[in-house]
Amino acid sequence: MQENNLENENVKEELETSSEIEETTEEVVEDNVTDINDKLEENKLRDELEALNDKHQRLQAEYANYRRRTNEEKETIGLFANEKILNDIIPVIDSMERALEACDDKEGSMYQGIDLVYKQLQGILTKYGVEAIEAENADFDPNLHLAVMQESVDGVEANKVVMVLQKGYKLGNKVLRPSMVKVSC
Repeated sequence: MQENNLENENVKEELETSSEIEETTEEVVEDNVTDINDKLEENKLRDELEALNDKHQRLQAEYANYRRRTNEEKETIGLFANEKILNDIIPVIDSMERALEACDDKEGSMYQGIDLVYKQLQGILTKYGVEAIEAENADFDPNLHLAVMQESVDGVEANKVVMVLQKGYKLGNKVLRPSMVKVSC
């Protein structure tokens, strides 16, 4: 009997030890599962944070580009807002130049009055950034010049402007009216 009791106690001890081992194993497994779950959650949060940071940086870049574009558009609109009226003033300046050329008495009050108005109109064009296109003796540029005549001129190389028939004007980089020119061939 004692042997049976000893055996029973050994079995009990083994069972208790086995139970303790199982509990310890379960705790270790639970801890490992918890650690893995925590790491997975941490990685998931890190990925979400990186995605949000990337999205934020892209939005900042898009907004900066938007602001730059709108500022450029505002400047362009401001520059070209008066284009129509400036185009209407250019023929008046042409007429004033012809009137000044037609005056015989360069000291008379008529000439001085026309010259005064002509200078005021030129001042308006200058104020708004309109420039005359320099064409005389320049290389022919189809973006700036309108060739209406061609002539062979001795001593002048081909594709040079030999005569300006009508002044051209530009506003910034935009041509309001090309210069009408005679070109050497």
